[in-house]
Amino acid sequence: MLASWLVATSAVTVALLGTAHLVYTFVGNKLRPRDAVLLAAMQTGTLPITRETTVWRAWLGFNASHSLGAMLFGAVFGPLPFLAGGQWFFGSTYLQVLGAVVLTGYVTLAWRYWFSIPQRGLGLAWGLYAAGLATARWSA
Repeated sequence: MLASWLVATSAVTVALLGTAHLVYTFVGNKLRPRDAVLLAAMQTGTLPITRETTVWRAWLGFNASHSLGAMLFGAVFGPLPFLAGGQWFFGSTYLQVLGAVVLTGYVTLAWRYWFSIPQRGLGLAWGLYAAGLATARWSA
C-alpha cells in the first residue's frame, strides 16, 4: 500500500505543477516576456512553418498543451496504483516503464531548459515514483 501512495503522490505532484503552469499560461504575467518590445514582436511575428498563427499564439498553445500533458500524467498515474489492488500497475512492466520514461523526460527537460521550481518538483516526483517502484519490489 505504501508503494501505491508513493506513486500516486508522484503523479499528484506532476498534476499540480501542470495545473499551476496552465493557470500561469493564461492568467497574470508569469509566462510573458518582461520586455514589451519582445511581447509585441511575438504577437505579430509568424513562424516559417505557417503564417496562420503568431509566435505568441503558438507560445500559448505549446504551454497549454504541455500543461495538459502533465495533468494527464497525474490523472492516469494517480489512481492507477490503486486499481485492482495495485495489480494493473504493479503487475505491468509496461506501465511502470512508461511512467518512468515520461518522468525522466520531464526531469531532463526541466534541468536542460527550465528553472528551479519545476526542477525540484519534478525531481521530487521522480524520486517518489522510483521509491514506489522499489517499495513494491521489496515487499513482493
